[in-house]
Amino acid sequence: MSTVVAEKRPSSLQGARLPKWFPWALAGGSVALGIGISFAAGLDSSIQWGLIAAILFVIGTYVIATSVEGKRQAKDRIATSLVWVAFLLALVPLVSLLWTTVSRGVKVLDVFFLTHSMGVVADSEPGGGIYHAIIGSLEQVGLATAMGAPIGVLTAIYLVEYGRGSLAKAVTFFVDVMTGIPSIVAGLFILSLMLQFDMQPFGFAGSLALAILMMPVVVRSTEEMLKLVPNELREASLALGIPKWRTILKVVLPTAIGGITTGIMLAVARIAGETAPVLLLVFGNPFINNNPFEGAQASLPLYIYQQYANSGGAEAAYDRAWAASLTLIAFVMILNLGARGIARWKAPKTGR
Repeated sequence: MSTVVAEKRPSSLQGARLPKWFPWALAGGSVALGIGISFAAGLDSSIQWGLIAAILFVIGTYVIATSVEGKRQAKDRIATSLVWVAFLLALVPLVSLLWTTVSRGVKVLDVFFLTHSMGVVADSEPGGGIYHAIIGSLEQVGLATAMGAPIGVLTAIYLVEYGRGSLAKAVTFFVDVMTGIPSIVAGLFILSLMLQFDMQPFGFAGSLALAILMMPVVVRSTEEMLKLVPNELREASLALGIPKWRTILKVVLPTAIGGITTGIMLAVARIAGETAPVLLLVFGNPFINNNPFEGAQASLPLYIYQQYANSGGAEAAYDRAWAASLTLIAFVMILNLGARGIARWKAPKTGR
């Protein structure tokens, strides 16, 4: 009686795997090889050798992964490699912008620059500061937020909780249209009203245009946050006999307050850098004007534009413009960090 011995085959679920350090080693080798090819070809731009290194990294990942792990795993690695390359390519302009702004903005950014206005200092002369522009931006953005945020939140509540039929569809359509309008259109709309009533430029006019730009962003973000609130919470509250308006006020809004606050903060960050409406409606002022309802006012975006436009090539004006740009970036960054902190603080607590 013959005995047949079956040959032991390797499990199909296990196969050769590249080590965890492989992507990092390949990335380092691709960068080194890209730099070498760039020097050999006489390429001076760092962007060019970066693109060469990215191409080498993607091709090397596919070739090595195919030979070791097979085509199926190689496709997964190539997709991951493309995602990382796209992320790094998107990061390059951001890092370049931050580096240029910080390196050029710190030249004149000090306490004196933040606490003094331009006053009688000409744009081509050294000295002066941005205190008047900071005051103007805070007042204009603050008034725009006080008008745009409540209207946007209430509109979103209507669309999610009450909106039915043609009126809700019309509101949704106009919100979508307003989301994409250029900022100059909002400025021209307020300017046409000012011309009809023979009004002079003043800070509150800029706030009205900024509020128009802010409202659709707040509506969209708040609407999405309200949709994330489970319907079971609404039904439980209504089953207890609580009116719908009180359910919205005491159950729905507290549950979504973190996301709503984040959306409002992001909308504020968006309008804080608008220049076109402020240029048309506020007009700029080198002196301190604490009253947004009378007289021209300055703002940080407008200050940056005027320093570049009216400098006449003076280095001092360029330095002030970069320092104001760094201040504006810091302001927007603080708003975003505040929004993240509030969202984390107000996020629903999850338990086991």
